[in-house]
Order: sequence, then structure tokens, then C-alpha cells
Amino acid sequence: MNERLKVFVVDDHAMFRAGIRSEIADRVWIAGDAGSVDEAVEGIIDTAPQVVLLDVHMPDGGGRTVLERVRERNDTVQFLALSASDAAEDVIDIIRAGARGYVTKTVSADELVDAIRRVADGDAVFSPKLAGFVLDAFASIPVAQVDSDLAELTAREREVLQHVARGYTYREIAERLYISVKTVETHVSSVLRKLQLSNRHELSRWAADRNIR
Repeated sequence: MNERLKVFVVDDHAMFRAGIRSEIADRVWIAGDAGSVDEAVEGIIDTAPQVVLLDVHMPDGGGRTVLERVRERNDTVQFLALSASDAAEDVIDIIRAGARGYVTKTVSADELVDAIRRVADGDAVFSPKLAGFVLDAFASIPVAQVDSDLAELTAREREVLQHVARGYTYREIAERLYISVKTVETHVSSVLRKLQLSNRHELSRWAADRNIR
């Protein structure tokens, strides 16, 4: 069981959560599920899954609220939106918040398992129709603005920024770049200062808004 990817399911419909379990629990480890924002946040923090299947619309706040509250306490979890909605504004909003992908509930079990695995590996995954929304949204960001901001950073700072955007912890970044955790923290502090941001959460969103991964 421990070799399977650890997944948490968030959806306000109990029957849908049960359906997900019955369809894919033989291929991934469903560590828990929740039907409300508060229950989801606590469940995700307690179980520390690799991937969260996240409904976008829920009565008490929605998927973005779950994502943002979890990221304040654990920034290593990856989120894959799984929604009945294929509206462009829903797709763009949750991706800007930090989700790694977005698929609709018409997805097959095999496609969903593949999407989960790809998101866990750091890929961005979208249903074909939805990918166009994301490309169009990020294409509207002036390249000159991004280049100007990044020009303020050193090569190493840009490298650290990219790893932060991918969701790695400071320790993981240190191991990948063969530097100390303290050095990573110093680089992140410098990046925050140069970009006039307050914390790592804002930095991750800044990078997501500019499609830096």
C-alpha cells in the first residue's frame, strides 16, 4: 500500500466521494476524504497526501479556500481540481491559486489515475478543452513585465524561485541544489525583498500567475 500514491478527496457530495473510492482505490491510496472546507483542511494536514482531488465549488467556501488554507501549513501537497464545471473563470481561478491541474468529472477512471500520477510528478494536467483557457489567460501577461521582474534576480535566485513554484520544501530545494537550508532561506528572503512580496505563499502565487514552473 505504501508504494501507491497517497490521495485525499474533497467533494461536498458523499456519493461522488464513494464513487471515486470504488473506481480508483485499487490503484492509489485514498488516505481520506471530506465534504466541507474545515474538514478538508484538517484532514489534509493530518494525512499529508501527495495529491488532493479538489472540488472547485462547495457551499462553505470552495476549493480555492481549501488550497490556500492548506498551503499556509503545508506547501508540499499538490492539488488537482476535479469539477463538474468547465467554465474558464473557474479553471483560471484555481490554477492561479496554485492547483497543478484541472479535469472535469467526465474523466474516466484510467484518465484520472494518470492525471493524479502526473500531478504528483510535477506535471501540469488539464482536460483538452480546458488547457486552452489556461494558455489564453497566461498569454495575456506582458512578457516584458515578467522579464523585468526576473532581471532583478540572480541566476541562483531564479533557480530557487522555480523550485519554490514547483512546491518543493526548503530542505528538498537544498538537496537538489547541493546547498544548505540556510542558504535557501537567504535566497528566498532576497527574492521576496526584490519582488516586494511578504511570504512564500505570495511568492508561489506570483510565480503561478506568471506561469513560472
